[in-house]
Amino acid sequence: MKDWKNYQDQHKERFLQELLDLLRIPSISARSENKADMVTCAEAVKASLLAAGASRAELYPTNGHPIVYGELITDPSKPTVLVYGHYDVQPPDPLELWHSGPFEPVIKDGKIYARGACDDKGQFYMHVKALEVMVQSGTLPTNVKFLIEGEEEVGSPNLANFVKENKELLKADVILISDTAMISLDTPSIDIGVRGLSYIEVEVTGPNRDLHSGVYGGAVANPITILAKIIASLHDENNHITIPGFYNDVVEATPAERNLMAEAPFDEQEFKQDLGIAEVWGEKGFTTNERTGIRPTLELNGIWGGYIGEGAKTVLPSKAFAKISCRLVPNQESNKITDLLINHLQTIAPPYVTVKASLHHGGEPYMTPIDSKEYRAAAKAIETTFGKSPIPVRGGGSIPICALFEKELGLKIIFLGFGLDSDNLHSPNEKYDLANFYKGIETIPYFHQYLSEVSNEGSN
Repeated sequence: MKDWKNYQDQHKERFLQELLDLLRIPSISARSENKADMVTCAEAVKASLLAAGASRAELYPTNGHPIVYGELITDPSKPTVLVYGHYDVQPPDPLELWHSGPFEPVIKDGKIYARGACDDKGQFYMHVKALEVMVQSGTLPTNVKFLIEGEEEVGSPNLANFVKENKELLKADVILISDTAMISLDTPSIDIGVRGLSYIEVEVTGPNRDLHSGVYGGAVANPITILAKIIASLHDENNHITIPGFYNDVVEATPAERNLMAEAPFDEQEFKQDLGIAEVWGEKGFTTNERTGIRPTLELNGIWGGYIGEGAKTVLPSKAFAKISCRLVPNQESNKITDLLINHLQTIAPPYVTVKASLHHGGEPYMTPIDSKEYRAAAKAIETTFGKSPIPVRGGGSIPICALFEKELGLKIIFLGFGLDSDNLHSPNEKYDLANFYKGIETIPYFHQYLSEVSNEGSN
């Protein structure tokens, strides 16, 4: 509607400055030293909801970081949209690779550079500003609830209990999440699914203490060497994961779905150039887009042990460590895959070391039906503002809470993401295009409008 766009254009600079203020708060959920910053950020989110027109906003304490809840109920007979997002961010390390301070947002070439710019402050804040646009123009056609948590980047350990204990508070008709990406502004897309996750940490122990590598080297197994061999064995010559039973529950994509995915434009040469690699890598028999969407993966996220300080120390270490994550697809279960992975590591460990492994966090894969009225409303909203129908795609990332939302609240989830795969999520120099930020604010009100229209059709 013209009123929406006019109001947004009049206040777009203020919208941006508010987001930049939010990005300056180092809300790193993984670090205990940032606990006070987490509260500061939660309070800022609460204030932004009230300023945007929410009739109620408050912080709910958890055993970890607080959850921010807000709402504006205009008419109980209207459909209710529950917006989910997270205000916590990944640690910014390695700091030396940032072009500017991770919590000192910089705008360059039409992009915001800061930790959390896209994941997820910039994206959930679109919904806050879209609420303001609709409230100020008197055109809000739905009820709106917000659930903005502070622990998504550490696996949402306390959100499950909150959801189970507050089902009435969170009662809605659909959950709307902007924590995903689209192909581009020229080729809009909607994620129809996200992968699940199993994330473990492995400890390999050899001798009972660090040893002199000259005195003991060659006679005692080096845990770093053994760990490297174990990890290398987890993929075969076709980059197929070798854990027995790993693929047993995988739902294979149909030829029709693979053909649909192939319609999405993809320039492999540009992909390689952007990443500075000579060749792509992955499971034989699948394209790059299929490997990052419809196939499960196993990745090494970190490995360490021994002496890593300045200079040299000729040590044969007692221990070596690694962090390993698996991305899962329907119908893989995270607990089952975690057990398979840990058992396999312990089974293949040679007798001269011991292997211990522990779960960091996990989550289930999730799929959105594309024949639902909620999906049709989202697709129509994007078509309205982009002038093109969105391509349905599967996202490679994970949002662990999705399966729980459906189980406990009985709601379907719509992913209305406006990020890009090239936005350096979880990496140095995370960014978010201003054009995507503003396009999201422009598009979201149309989702509410079209959802209201299709809901009314269903009740006639």
